[in-house]
Amino acid sequence: MISIDGTRPVPLVRQVYEALVEKIDKGALPPGTRLASVRALAGECGISTMTVTNAYSRLVAEGYVEARPGSGYFVAANRSRTAMQQRRKPFVGHTSVDSLWLIRRVYEDDSTLLNAGCGWLPPDWLHTDGVRQALAGLARKKSAGLANYGTPYGYLPLRQQIQILLAARAVDATPHQIVLTHGATQALALAGRCLLQPRDTVLVDDPGSTNFFATLRSLGVRLIGVERKLDGPDLAALQALAQRHRPKAFFISTHLHNPTGSQCSPAVAYQILRLAEQYDFRVVENDVMAGLEPPGATSLASLDQLRRVIYVGSFSKTISPSLRVGFVASSEEFAEKLIYEKMVSSLTSSELGEKLVHAVLVEGRFRAHIARLAARLSAAQNAVCDGLAAAGLEVFTRPAGGPFLWARFPSEDVDVLAVAQRAVAAGIMLAPGYLFRPGQQPTPWMRFNVGYADDPRLYAFLAAETQAGPR
Repeated sequence: MISIDGTRPVPLVRQVYEALVEKIDKGALPPGTRLASVRALAGECGISTMTVTNAYSRLVAEGYVEARPGSGYFVAANRSRTAMQQRRKPFVGHTSVDSLWLIRRVYEDDSTLLNAGCGWLPPDWLHTDGVRQALAGLARKKSAGLANYGTPYGYLPLRQQIQILLAARAVDATPHQIVLTHGATQALALAGRCLLQPRDTVLVDDPGSTNFFATLRSLGVRLIGVERKLDGPDLAALQALAQRHRPKAFFISTHLHNPTGSQCSPAVAYQILRLAEQYDFRVVENDVMAGLEPPGATSLASLDQLRRVIYVGSFSKTISPSLRVGFVASSEEFAEKLIYEKMVSSLTSSELGEKLVHAVLVEGRFRAHIARLAARLSAAQNAVCDGLAAAGLEVFTRPAGGPFLWARFPSEDVDVLAVAQRAVAAGIMLAPGYLFRPGQQPTPWMRFNVGYADDPRLYAFLAAETQAGPR
């Protein structure tokens, strides 16, 4: 019999898993021991059979238990204590929550963790029905891109559809100004390789995307952060840094900014372009949330018309991240440079994925999906802002939409890294703010994803941390 406490902030699956692991490690359940049936253990503990099944599945995956069809679950033989302890590393309270850990862990399918700081939307919020219908439609066609490399620029009908989407955002671009990529990650990396040489200086949002910072560092360039304010980058800081360092480029997320959720105001956008002209640097605008921004939002690309601005978009946040389709819109001259870098690094992009995205866009229900998703994210933002405030946290801004929210504990002395490590032990993954700073400087802020964060377990944990104060 194991003890389960439904009042604890630790998920029930995790409690069952850890209780059985402890018994196995201590020898109370020696190799070969048959575990209680799923139904029996669920009845003893007063929990659902699904909870027990998930816990047993985790034990099987970790090598503690063997599943024998028709016989049940048995403690595995020939498993050393050291090997099993190594398997348990991700769950211990002293997990090192650093950028490498975050990059590896946030993409793992771990149902035992409340992933409150992740970077993607819940799957059931995305346009999976549209993808399913597009797959069925392509499967009925003789030529569906199943055996093609595709073209260097990408599938022409999709580029033409992107041309229409950009026109609706007041950006004029021909299909030959649009290059399709393996998601926005590759799009940004290609832009970086075309613009930068080792030891060049590049300006970035501070805070900004931790994954992209790693990409830029791999190019051997020097990253300098520009502080993000409520209405966009700090213009005084941007001018001073541009004057001092003469950067080659400024990479910026204008709307529904990751991680703060803030918006770049039209006035700030105009000044960014003025400074780019004055100090001769290019601007790479990361607009992967396009379509979800509030009405009246102004993009840098619409003001500049792709003369100095390189515009990056994606369908991962609106259709599905599994399709990995993004794009770059730029001048034709720069697009040709992108094509060369794309072919060198990965040949062409996936024509099958591009045809799927095209089918989704022209199917007719994509706009209705975007409207529903934007409304759902707006409602989630309000709920999570209220929940964090009730737990004692300060919110940077109440975003008008999008998945990201930036918040902090009231005390400057709180060790956010230690909080994140305690959160892992409680079954919660937080995203400490220092991970989103180009130099990983200390900060009391944290990123939350409103698609996952509206959960009583998170609010209870954060309230307890607030009451406990600095430790």
